[in-house]
Amino acid sequence: MSLRSNTLTAAMMLALVQVGVASADAAELLSAHLAQNLSPISGVVLVAEKEGFFTKHGLDIAVSNFTSGKQCLDTMMGGAADIATTAETPFTAAMLADQPVAFLARMEYSDDNMLAAAAAHIDNWTDLKGKRIAFTAGTGSEITTDMILAKAKLTQADVTLVNLRPQDMASALASNSIDAYDTWEPHIYDGEKALGDKVKELSAAGIYSETFNIAVTQSYLKTHETLIENFLAAMIDAESWMKAHPKMAVADVADMVGMKPTDLTPIWDKYVYHVALDQKQIDILTLNSTWRLKSGNHPVGATTLPDLNKFVFPGPLRAVAPDRVTISSR
Repeated sequence: MSLRSNTLTAAMMLALVQVGVASADAAELLSAHLAQNLSPISGVVLVAEKEGFFTKHGLDIAVSNFTSGKQCLDTMMGGAADIATTAETPFTAAMLADQPVAFLARMEYSDDNMLAAAAAHIDNWTDLKGKRIAFTAGTGSEITTDMILAKAKLTQADVTLVNLRPQDMASALASNSIDAYDTWEPHIYDGEKALGDKVKELSAAGIYSETFNIAVTQSYLKTHETLIENFLAAMIDAESWMKAHPKMAVADVADMVGMKPTDLTPIWDKYVYHVALDQKQIDILTLNSTWRLKSGNHPVGATTLPDLNKFVFPGPLRAVAPDRVTISSR
């Protein structure tokens, strides 16, 4: 055999070995399906996907995108996804219905705000009386709206509530179908950008902080412990990278959600990205559940606060980063 033939044979063998290694690596990846809200509130998991942190931790994550955490949680509970990003409001409904959900960690929190038509002359919360207010049922938008009304000593009977998707709110305001809407970013910024001096923002800071979180079913948690721990580890790596490379993080998240970096930059600091399970989270779950019971916005048959020990599972995050779990041990 000639030297050329020997060289070709060696090259072919090396290529086959490399293909074999790649195939073995792919076979070793743990696969899961993530239902995520395609919004900057999902920034940590978006960056984990974009920058390869899921792959780094041995995961192959398929993603389905939605416009609210409620849709994500419903998809997971329906069996079409394994992991969901969700706000606490859909999660408390699931707890009160005694569904087998498992809360694993918070990854972000921020305040919902209200955008009002300048012509509606809403300068204070009390000015909401008689106005048409859009919200999104079953999300943090609903509880924030209720708490704003309570702060103004108003009831739902004092206003007209209109249930809309966040992405439809700015156009409804522009067409004079509503006087104001309460939702999360970037939909407040989108309305301000589109309508300019025809609208004014009313800050709801301090009234209610909406969190964005990771949940699975309890049965999935029991059978996929390693996968879940690796998923949380990838999120923590992504969070650290985001804080070390803020401009690149803005660019990544903007690209993933279909925004321009110049539109995301002005509101970036409104998102507090931190993977944790702390007393703040427990307080918010309790407050949200209490609101549901007092307002009547709860599943049929629910009469008492849920036992959070049945639904909050600190074990996986504690196994990965014990310093990020600051609630009492179960």
